[in-house]
Amino acid sequence: MSQPPLHHQSVRALTQALRDKTISATELASHFLARARDHQSLGAFLAMDEDVTLAQARAADARLATGSARPLEGLPVAHKDIFVTRDFPATAASRMLAGYRSPFDATVVQKLADAGAVTLGKLSCDEFAMGSGNENVAVPAVGAAAPQPVRNPWDSTRVPGGSSGGSAAAVAAGLAPAATGTDTGGSIRQPAAFCGITGIKPTYGRISRHGMIAFASSLDQAGPMARSAEDCALLLSAMAGPDPDRDSTSLDVPAEDFTRDLEASIEGLRIGVPEEFFGEGIDADVRTAIDAALQEYERLGARRVPIRLPRTELAIPVYYIIAPAEASANLERFDGVKFGHRAKQYADLAEMYLNTRTEGFGEEVKRRIMVGTYVLSHGYYDAYYLKALKIRRIIADDFQKAFKECDVIAGPVAPSVAWKIGEKSADPLANYLADIFTLPASLAGLPGMSLPAGFGAGGMPVGLQLIGNYLQEARLLNVAHRFQQATDFHLQRPAGF
Repeated sequence: MSQPPLHHQSVRALTQALRDKTISATELASHFLARARDHQSLGAFLAMDEDVTLAQARAADARLATGSARPLEGLPVAHKDIFVTRDFPATAASRMLAGYRSPFDATVVQKLADAGAVTLGKLSCDEFAMGSGNENVAVPAVGAAAPQPVRNPWDSTRVPGGSSGGSAAAVAAGLAPAATGTDTGGSIRQPAAFCGITGIKPTYGRISRHGMIAFASSLDQAGPMARSAEDCALLLSAMAGPDPDRDSTSLDVPAEDFTRDLEASIEGLRIGVPEEFFGEGIDADVRTAIDAALQEYERLGARRVPIRLPRTELAIPVYYIIAPAEASANLERFDGVKFGHRAKQYADLAEMYLNTRTEGFGEEVKRRIMVGTYVLSHGYYDAYYLKALKIRRIIADDFQKAFKECDVIAGPVAPSVAWKIGEKSADPLANYLADIFTLPASLAGLPGMSLPAGFGAGGMPVGLQLIGNYLQEARLLNVAHRFQQATDFHLQRPAGF
């Protein structure tokens, strides 16, 4: 029986092939670099450096030859361009940081390198991770003369989701076996759903934020994106762990082997199904696919438990007060003084700030800075920001009440499948509403993941969202893995890839 092409093989299979020496790290890296070059029209990569990648691969081959291989030795991985890197530009897809190179690697990048991973390059994202479609890109992709949105491999006229759309598209198209992403309000889960792959946002603080270009500090969390739950578990095992010296929000929880419970039975598992996730606004095709996935879980021995998350509809206004407020503070540092873009024309310091930020930030970033500055201003801080923080606490409490009745919570990732590029560009609110089902878990700091669960309109993927209680990533990955053992949605690939 012939082996599937390298870009169709799992992380587990590729790492085993490297250890068995049936393929070298250099050959594997070359294969994926060639695929990235051949599919530049997707706009997934913002930066590549073949010399750097192949040098890392040759070093991995040397360790494999001496038997000193680490867990992910030689595995090619690509990083969302929200993580700073020494060997590649780190732009956050913004003109403000065009060409910027960091003097250090983000902890996520370093941890994966320490586990043996080889960096393929940097992946496109919405500017400063602000967007739901990966259309807010202000720097050109590799091979492109001008900035462009990332395209969904399942249908190049559609968005891949955002803000980690480059990561999702690269994995779905087989340009990388795995990628890093970040999730502030759903930016791992939603693009994973739209592109038919698996992605997990761990508990807030599980993974260090050091070296992640900040959007909303109390919400941003890194996570892996790959074909399957097993692949995500292997990556998460390398990425997670405390980082007290460099990230004060890092949890003092030891690193884990997240593959340890993948095969555990889910007989008797109580799956909470929130009625708020199945009301008006969810498309019929998405509802059908999610219901079929829940029926599959029942065949595997789980049972549905109806639950309530009564403040779900408040998640959008709460998020779009808190996140812009934090963005307003975080993006204040981009003023043209120490690094990044600086306007060429100005008469004094105030005009330099004004011109630099006007030229450097895109429209969506400006919109969120202005909203955030407004809600933090005198006279509005109590009325908006403090009230949003109180409701955020209530949303978190709603989840804890629900977890007294169930083990995991399941529902759709998004109300619809991926929309057409440009379809919602003129209506920011329509983009914001696409996050209605992912925002509550983000506000509560809970782990959540998306896994492929079928197809909807236009043959586009539909993602099932699983939400767990704090630090229950291993349970979530187990529940996802057992579903993927019984179905083949995660193995299906877009035509031509």
